[in-house]
Amino acid sequence: MKHITDTGAQYVATVLRNNTTLIELDLQQNRIGDAGAQSLAEAILQNKAIILIYSPFTLTELYFAHNSIGDVGAQYIADALQDNKTLTRLILGRNQIGDAGAQYLADALRHNKALIDLSLGDDPIGDAGAQCLADALRHNKTLTEFSFDSDQIGATGAQYLADALQDNKTLTKLSVGGKQIGAVGAKYFADALQNNETLKLFYLQDSNIGYTGAQYLADALRHNKTLWTVLISRMNNISSSLLEKLKQQDSRFT
Repeated sequence: MKHITDTGAQYVATVLRNNTTLIELDLQQNRIGDAGAQSLAEAILQNKAIILIYSPFTLTELYFAHNSIGDVGAQYIADALQDNKTLTRLILGRNQIGDAGAQYLADALRHNKALIDLSLGDDPIGDAGAQCLADALRHNKTLTEFSFDSDQIGATGAQYLADALQDNKTLTKLSVGGKQIGAVGAKYFADALQNNETLKLFYLQDSNIGYTGAQYLADALRHNKTLWTVLISRMNNISSSLLEKLKQQDSRFT
């Protein structure tokens, strides 16, 4: 655990403004809040060398994950993304970003042409925020990986995201999770997957979809021949024997 606060983030930002060699910066698991996010976002606007911002899950990338960034901080970051042409990965998992912050980031996605990977895992974003992000995904042409896990979203939020798959032609990996999604939410994704031809990896974990929801996805795979993997094995109320039965139906389940 590191102990960089907003003040420390300001010092880092000062160095970044004129840096021409650093391409990776890891700021995960600190105590950076909205003020620190503002300082770093302003530095990113001026610095053209940084290309990666890490998450708590990928040590080869740079991130603001595991901090205390809220909606205000998300707005600063979103403003920096509007015209940024070099940042390709942004991981903001396990912060305090809610629906308002999700809207700011969604607005940025409509303009940003460089970002290929966005992760918002374990932020308190609800159905309204999911709708904003889904609308952005309909129009974004560069994002290929999107991770969104929140126990605040339910079947309605899942429907927004699933509907976006009807129009989005660039996403190849989608990871979604939320304890309130359930079998109904899984059905929305299953319906979308029947006609989607670009998604390769679909993860629906910790979503309480049960065997009924899993069977909806199995039915969808009969029509979808482009998906490589459907990951549903964690925290979905599916017994190992039933999961094995699904794997026998289609080896793409895991």
